[in-house]
Amino acid sequence: MKKLVIASMMALAGTALVIAPTLRAQEANQQITIQNPAEFNAYQNAITQTDPAQKAAALESFLQAYPQSVVKKAVVNQLVDVYQQLNDQDKELSACSRLLQIDPNNMKAILYSVIIKKQQCLKTTDAQTCDDAAALAQKGLAAAKPADISDADWKTQTNVAYPIFDSTIGLDDALSKKDFKGAIDVYTKELMLYPPDATKSGQALVDTLNLAEAYAKPEARDEVKAVWFYARAWNFAPPAYKAQIEPKLEYWYKRYHGGLDGLDAVKTAAAQTLFPPAGFTIKPAPTPPEIVHNVLATTPDLTKLNLEDKEFILANGTPDDAQKLWSVLQNQITPVPGIVIDDPAAVLKVSVTVAGTVKPKEYVVKLNTPAACSAVPAPPSDLKVKEAQDYLQTNGASADVATIEGLSRARKILIEPAVPVIKVAVTQDAKDNKTADFIVNMKEPVSCKDAPAQGFELKLQPAEELDATYATYTPVKATATRAATAQIVLNGGFLQMEKKPAPVHRRVEHRRAR
Repeated sequence: MKKLVIASMMALAGTALVIAPTLRAQEANQQITIQNPAEFNAYQNAITQTDPAQKAAALESFLQAYPQSVVKKAVVNQLVDVYQQLNDQDKELSACSRLLQIDPNNMKAILYSVIIKKQQCLKTTDAQTCDDAAALAQKGLAAAKPADISDADWKTQTNVAYPIFDSTIGLDDALSKKDFKGAIDVYTKELMLYPPDATKSGQALVDTLNLAEAYAKPEARDEVKAVWFYARAWNFAPPAYKAQIEPKLEYWYKRYHGGLDGLDAVKTAAAQTLFPPAGFTIKPAPTPPEIVHNVLATTPDLTKLNLEDKEFILANGTPDDAQKLWSVLQNQITPVPGIVIDDPAAVLKVSVTVAGTVKPKEYVVKLNTPAACSAVPAPPSDLKVKEAQDYLQTNGASADVATIEGLSRARKILIEPAVPVIKVAVTQDAKDNKTADFIVNMKEPVSCKDAPAQGFELKLQPAEELDATYATYTPVKATATRAATAQIVLNGGFLQMEKKPAPVHRRVEHRRAR
């Protein structure tokens, strides 16, 4: 989705140019007289340059030589256009700032600044950058029509600018402030500004998808509207993005309705109009226990259910129905695809080779202070025996260190911080709330160099895969902001590393020389 947003924004930057000819024409009609002949000649020399880089240099030189010129506003205004032509966003933004110092409500300078800062917000997700873009957008929305601009020209400018301003404020609400209710209000206002056909592409289509995402957030959840706007975005998205939108559309529809029957009718209706018509409804699903009972009754092989459905049954089924599934799952191995929420280094893998022996002995020592792998003090090399002994005494649990045989006589001590437990968010709710619903106790602690980092997405082979055996589960009741879930504990976990494709070896034909 991010690529879709950024690509649309890059295209949108060009759209804003349609207001520039109007502004330049107005300035050309103003009667401004330069009294100083040298200043006049310098001005004429600058504005008549045909090479953009040379013109920018000449305009900057003019401003340095005549900082209080009567044509200063016109010169800075031209600088904005030239730097845009040169695709130099830093200098364009600087020129816009200078133009706003002269003319604080200059719509062109505000608009171009907002476009650039919004692009920066999308690329960096920096809160201050996003907030600055939104503040400028608010300024643009509040700007009064200048007296020397006709109503028709002002409408032309605001028709282009206002949707961009609203889109920028909505982005800041959602991305920086996490105010999804505010984002919904602003995106809705923005989308109402477009002609119907304009909502099928570009920024309007992107923000239709953003509106669906906002309605799916726990703080502002409205599943019916989320489904509608996902369906609307899906209808007009390019093929590559349909494949990204459709799983979310189906997830929220199935979650609310209980199945995918009727979804095609919603897609058809959403293609006809941007906003859902009055009275639009989706038949709600049966209650969670009813859904669970029906799934259990109609699924011949419960092991074939996906992991999210299994958790849903354990979280929402009656005790008897949940136990029916658990009796099938318990002690069975399963892959655990999802996002790693936490996997602190909590132990040290210690390999000790005692003087006079060849084969080392292996031990696991608890860390006194579990921490992220990157925060654990680096152990010494295996040949620095005294430093390794001191490291174990300082960082390892005393009771565990005491069980190491021959530590004082060791000739090599290899120490590796390791991860004994990996906590994973599997369901969409768990990912949204950044909480783990699956806790995997590893069969053997995984060295930090091999352990997946927090935020890493575990998948299925040939990608990196985590497997483990069902051990216990605990239902967790729903709250005001999240649905019922289950805390599932698995034992005997092990990682299957990503399988890289084998290199292609080409057969070389040797021909006998004649």
